[in-house]
Amino acid sequence: MITTVSSTEVARHLGDYLARVKHKGERFILTKNHRPVAELSPTSHRIGTVADLLRLWRHDPEDPAFADDLEKANSKELPEPNPWAS
Repeated sequence: MITTVSSTEVARHLGDYLARVKHKGERFILTKNHRPVAELSPTSHRIGTVADLLRLWRHDPEDPAFADDLEKANSKELPEPNPWAS
């Protein structure tokens, strides 16, 4: 279910609305002058846990060229020498 609510109401009680989205999965259509302008809803991006990260890391194959790639990337970040310096 999606609830329609004014953007002014949401602005006044943003923390409450964010908590309802986060904990209850509620969705809201925000209106301005009685016209829909935005939707406030749970994100589709899932933030994983450290355990998720470790599980992915353990199952990822090693890349023997990774250190070389890092070295190349880091060397490109060095500033160009100053041609005016003596």
